[in-house]
Amino acid sequence: MVLDQSQLVHNPAGTPSHPAALRQAVAGLMPPALGEARVREAFPVLGGPIAHLGQKLVRSIVLAPLGWAILAPLFAMKFAPFLCPRYTLTNRRLMIQRGLKPAATHQINLEDIDEVRLEAGSHDPFYQSGALEVLSKGQVVMRLVGVPEPEGFRQAIINTVKAWVPSKATGPFQPASAIP
Repeated sequence: MVLDQSQLVHNPAGTPSHPAALRQAVAGLMPPALGEARVREAFPVLGGPIAHLGQKLVRSIVLAPLGWAILAPLFAMKFAPFLCPRYTLTNRRLMIQRGLKPAATHQINLEDIDEVRLEAGSHDPFYQSGALEVLSKGQVVMRLVGVPEPEGFRQAIINTVKAWVPSKATGPFQPASAIP
């Protein structure tokens, strides 16, 4: 096997580390023993009374420009890293991160996740978002509100748990696109 020198991870001294410590080639395909790799990240949809007012105005013909003017700052705030949370799934854990340099405020290890379900009645067709509940030992331990495309994120969590926690690998891999 030929080792590509560009794939070596360099330590702080500038010398390459062991050849087994290669950078990951595909997202999420780094074994947890070698390091933590991000599988998927979602920026939640900002809701609240102002967002619902903007939603109602956009659906009208005359007041639609006013609705877009109300929703534009909320959309821009979604990507302000110091204001808005983000939901990050890695090969080791699921976390809610906040801050300019994202730090986990809530987290759960993949081994502790028993079930992930879409909260009933939380799906919003206008924003294409919903709330997910992460269950461990029969209790809701984490609630992810405003997840864009919640069924796809739910399947990503379930598939990551099946892939990286051998004791939870029951049943086949199910791609998110296979859900009706």
